Amino acid sequence: MSILDRVLVTRLHDGARLPERSHPGDAAWDLFADEACVMPPGSRALIGTGIAVALPPGYAGFVHARSGRAVRDGLGLVNAPGVIDAGYRGEVKVIAINHDNARDIVVQRGDRIAQLVVQRIVDAPLIEVEQLPGTQRDDAGFGSSGS
Repeated sequence: MSILDRVLVTRLHDGARLPERSHPGDAAWDLFADEACVMPPGSRALIGTGIAVALPPGYAGFVHARSGRAVRDGLGLVNAPGVIDAGYRGEVKVIAINHDNARDIVVQRGDRIAQLVVQRIVDAPLIEVEQLPGTQRDDAGFGSSGS
């Protein structure tokens, strides 16, 4: 593995948990809350993870919701997925939302709150043209491939 294919991580606070993969070969690292909060139904919260990452050039991080917390508690992400650019060195934070209509979501320090997927990014140039080349689908949008 080249140094260019490594993700560097640092703890910003004592006791912050480093991201972990639950199983070998998992696509994502679990992200942990570095602070506690209570989210009433329908509310949002910006939850710090206490870590920062250095992604190699040509990569980006994508913060996704955890399916278990989503189905059990209604914990989702407002900007799913959140994007971490390779040049960003600040704290990784999660913009969470409580989709449950009746119950508060209690987040404790150390709870799994999201997951981070790191992917290679193609740096393709954006070229303006008068007309796009046609395809079989063309501009058929939502619902065009069936129910």
